[in-house]
Amino acid sequence: MNLLTICLNAFIVVLGLLSSLALTMRLLIALFPERQQAPASTGGDAAQTAAVAAAVAQLYPGARLTRMEEIR
Repeated sequence: MNLLTICLNAFIVVLGLLSSLALTMRLLIALFPERQQAPASTGGDAAQTAAVAAAVAQLYPGARLTRMEEIR
């Protein structure tokens, strides 16, 4: 076998493996979609909100926490 044929066969095998992995991932994503979470403003963790408010008050005296959103 010549080197070009070996490289071409290896390329085709890797391409096939990556394609099968991509199809498997698409199938899994279709079967198990991401769950939608409620916004943090409607029922956020009270302890987390209190901790952030305390940190803001310590860093910026007189400041008030009015809204807290999660950034993804």
